[in-house]
Amino acid sequence: MYGPGSQLGKSGNNSWAKKRGCSIACQGSLTSAQLHAPSIGERPLSHMPWKDTMRRVVRQSKFRHVFGQAVKNDQCYDDIRVSRVTWDSSFCAVNPRFVAIIIEASGGGAFLVLPLHKTGRIDKSYPTVCGHTGPVLDIDWCPHNDQVIASGSEDCTVMVWQIPENGLTLSLTEPVVILEGHSKRVGIVAWHPTARNVLLSAGCDNAIIIWNVGTGEALINLDDMHSDMIYNVSWNRNGSLICTASKDKKVRVIDPRKQEIVAEKEKAHEGARPMRAIFLADGNVFTTGFSRMSERQLALWNPKNMQEPIALHEMDTSNGVLLPFYDPDTSIIYLCGKGDSSIRYFEITDESPYVHYLNTFSSKEPQRGMGYMPKRGLDVNKCEIARFFKLHEKCEPIIMTVPRKQNEAKLDEILKEIKSIKDTICNQDERISKLEQQMAKIAA
Repeated sequence: MYGPGSQLGKSGNNSWAKKRGCSIACQGSLTSAQLHAPSIGERPLSHMPWKDTMRRVVRQSKFRHVFGQAVKNDQCYDDIRVSRVTWDSSFCAVNPRFVAIIIEASGGGAFLVLPLHKTGRIDKSYPTVCGHTGPVLDIDWCPHNDQVIASGSEDCTVMVWQIPENGLTLSLTEPVVILEGHSKRVGIVAWHPTARNVLLSAGCDNAIIIWNVGTGEALINLDDMHSDMIYNVSWNRNGSLICTASKDKKVRVIDPRKQEIVAEKEKAHEGARPMRAIFLADGNVFTTGFSRMSERQLALWNPKNMQEPIALHEMDTSNGVLLPFYDPDTSIIYLCGKGDSSIRYFEITDESPYVHYLNTFSSKEPQRGMGYMPKRGLDVNKCEIARFFKLHEKCEPIIMTVPRKQNEAKLDEILKEIKSIKDTICNQDERISKLEQQMAKIAA
């Protein structure tokens, strides 16, 4: 597998090419810059058109040198009994105030909620959120209220919890609301990115339900669109569409308001292992999965034409499911494989090959789960662009940084690309207000 900075044939480039049957129609020998190695996942040089190999060695990017660094031991959360349930969830959810981790529990399901500053050894008697009667499979913090978290469980229910401002002092057993509507275990919960009190849940009954958390009622029930188990669900940037990946090897783009499938791709990845699909900021869909030969793949799709992928790359032959985490402000995707000990990250651009490998953060311990901090919880003054919370025998924060010599000058360059979602919320509130006024006039 070729890395981003590898050079093929530092000398004797003509003989190297002739051994592989390449005819070189240029004067003199080729330099290492002309024999630029392909990006990760591309075919070897000898199998590609010659013009594709004549790219620049250095692709211009602000994020070419992004690097990851684990924090010191005293800033980790130690003695965490991470859940061993067989479900391909991240097992961790983070916001600027708390980190929540699904843990092993007897007699039901539970998860820890720790204030970010409470690092060090976590006592086994530390209070938990333990209202479920079955193991907890997924958790998600509300993007509009840092004290509200939703959880889905094997007991077929979704529960919404209000966490005290300073964290838990006693175990929490009474949720704010219980949402009942699934007939099998609930493995996915995801809050709407722009609308308050709107929560999506998906279960092993192949149904997706969108809830009004304020009233506890189901707003939309999509129970006839999937013929097999749903692996994951992702909202788009403004919450108008969702995309799903399921066991029938299909990726679907769904308009929940119209309750119809907008786009669909059969056998997006031909392997039998679980897939993942997420929306990007430009409306394209990014997927991870497995080939028929059990090689891990990543692909980029345009929902308007899903006959062929924009890009399709093969990575390696590990069997861990790849969990994608996307930063819309920098267009970087981080891939964390369950059971891997590394985080690979790629930049998405409009230039071929569209998915550009940047680098890999490697550590010793394999990860059993991963949390991802929202952008508003980062220390941007130190050029931090992402922070992960890696679960193994402890919870270990990993900080992704853009190295800059002139921090202040270059920080503005990065920050101007960070788009706030508050404008979208304000526009939506204005639109709702106008609709209410129109309805009042019609009623009058």
